Amino acid sequence: MSRVIYSLYIDVPESELDFFDEKIIKKDQLPTNINTKNELKTHYKRLVECKEAYARSIGCDFKMIEYDNDYKEFYSYYKKNYPFITTYNIINEYKIMLLYKMAEEYDEILYLDFDTIPMTNKSFFDIWDLNNGIAIMSNNKEIRQSGQGLHDIVGTIRSPSAKYFNTMAMLEETDYIPQCDVVNTGIVGATKEHLQRLNFFDDMDTTYSIMEYLQSEEYKSESMYPRNITDTFGYDNETIFSYKLVSNEVPVQWLDRKWHYFYDSELHIPQETKIVHAINKKFDYVWRAYDKSMASQ
Repeated sequence: MSRVIYSLYIDVPESELDFFDEKIIKKDQLPTNINTKNELKTHYKRLVECKEAYARSIGCDFKMIEYDNDYKEFYSYYKKNYPFITTYNIINEYKIMLLYKMAEEYDEILYLDFDTIPMTNKSFFDIWDLNNGIAIMSNNKEIRQSGQGLHDIVGTIRSPSAKYFNTMAMLEETDYIPQCDVVNTGIVGATKEHLQRLNFFDDMDTTYSIMEYLQSEEYKSESMYPRNITDTFGYDNETIFSYKLVSNEVPVQWLDRKWHYFYDSELHIPQETKIVHAINKKFDYVWRAYDKSMASQ
């Protein structure tokens, strides 16, 4: 059984960053994309080393993908054919494309976002049998607070709520039952069989046409969803992934909080955590937890 872990790091030029949160951040607060760019660069070495160490500890290959010729070609293709797609979204489409590339060589693949940190020496592949389906996290619990109505949701184009309702709208528009989970593709385990069934890149022209229509005034004026929802619809990989899981009936197994700990607004990292996804980019705290965890194993 051949297995690989890979990650992706592209240092996006500041001129290509999309400041999606400028309307909701506090005065003097650094935009999310600027903070992310700075923190990933600062912690680059340890973020690579922790993933290399994890792959070595469980006996599988590790590949660190960066700004190479393959990415440049992918970027150029998207900019030529889909000029409305931001650099951020191109990078996130590229990481999905790399799943397919890895599947040409390996039986089982684990993708880790660059801001994820393995906190264990237990093998992901031994715990999650990828023959049972794609292993990924459902972000449905982040859609809205308890008791919150649709008109009360305040989010950005990156919010789980935006991606969830965008997926629902895509399913409705293409005559599928609008029942779905919205995924987070920061950690993805998969096999070639299930990636082929997902068929993520099949007929992207049609996929983007649907997404474009859902952002049009024609759709918004008649939509069952309020403007605060439809104004956050975009072209992100997680909406497409969530849509394809349903439309192509792909087997899926939902990662638990131990194997995809969404470290954002919470103030601690539970001891049982296996992989941390540092959404808040507070890496100094993560490294303290990491060092403590590694010392105990």
